[in-house]
Amino acid sequence: MKILQHVANFINQLNERIGNATSWLTTLLVLLIVVDVFFRYVFKDTAAWVNELEWYTFSIIFLLGGGYAFKHDKHVRVDLFYDKFSVRDQAWLNLFGAIFLLLPWSLIMLVYAWQYAATAYQLNESSPDPGGLSARYLIKFSMVVGFLLLLLQGIASLIASVSTLQQTKPTNQ
Repeated sequence: MKILQHVANFINQLNERIGNATSWLTTLLVLLIVVDVFFRYVFKDTAAWVNELEWYTFSIIFLLGGGYAFKHDKHVRVDLFYDKFSVRDQAWLNLFGAIFLLLPWSLIMLVYAWQYAATAYQLNESSPDPGGLSARYLIKFSMVVGFLLLLLQGIASLIASVSTLQQTKPTNQ
């Protein structure tokens, strides 16, 4: 179990660092939008590459921040009953959720995102808009990285759930 705990700690640190670095992209996104709006309303001009860079930046924030959000339990979850569960029952729910939902979904998305990005790379896909950004495959590979980080954080969550179950005793009813 010590080796698994080291693996979980490594994954947690990885997602923490990437999440913190990614959070700075929100500042970049705000600046991009402010400059774009300024040029659009003051000079009546905009560029396709600026608009694309905005949604590329937002996509990277969303994708690379997924593992970080999951690590900090800031993901979307229906907490109708979860908060009322004991720590042990929460660990069971997290364990089953990871095994039957999160990990399979992340693996499926990882495979399809890889194929999607690899095809874009082979075609040297770029923006269809005049003046748009080239190398569109880079943003598509960020999907691969994002789902990989989410998969890894799911593994760390699974390890934490098993550890919690080993450390807590079942309540007698």
